[in-house]
Amino acid sequence: MIKINFQGDKQHLILNKKWVGNNLLINKFRYICETNNNKREMRQKTHISDRVVVAFMVFVLAVLLASCEKYSFEVEELDPEVPVLFQDEIQPIFTRNCISCHKGSREPDLRDGYSYESLTTGGYVEKPAGSSELYQKLESAGHSAFTLPAEKQKIFNWIEQGAPDNK
Repeated sequence: MIKINFQGDKQHLILNKKWVGNNLLINKFRYICETNNNKREMRQKTHISDRVVVAFMVFVLAVLLASCEKYSFEVEELDPEVPVLFQDEIQPIFTRNCISCHKGSREPDLRDGYSYESLTTGGYVEKPAGSSELYQKLESAGHSAFTLPAEKQKIFNWIEQGAPDNK
């Protein structure tokens, strides 16, 4: 007599000890039961590992997002009354950030020795500073990433001070 018993999640093959028959058939039933049991266990293990992976990813994401706060910084406030020197403070900003595109072939020419004249005669630095063409370009989407907020503030203050060619 062959009997398949279902107990919980597992299937068991119960054989009557007196039953004599085809061993191939018995082995087939055992194989089916073991395979089926293994599939269930594997599915359960997979579900557990999926949950662990998702929990780990959520944890890593939380750590990464929380770490952004750790490295945040405040833009230093510049005193608008302190004179900004064009040659010592403004020209180095242009040289570091703008020369790759504005090197004579594109207006304004921001190379050292040409930038002041190009900006003042081209109408780029007129008061109020917030509506000047130079400052509007610095704040535009195409140029905003090239300068730091402190550099933009310095250029803003220089324009507000009348864009003097003080050395």
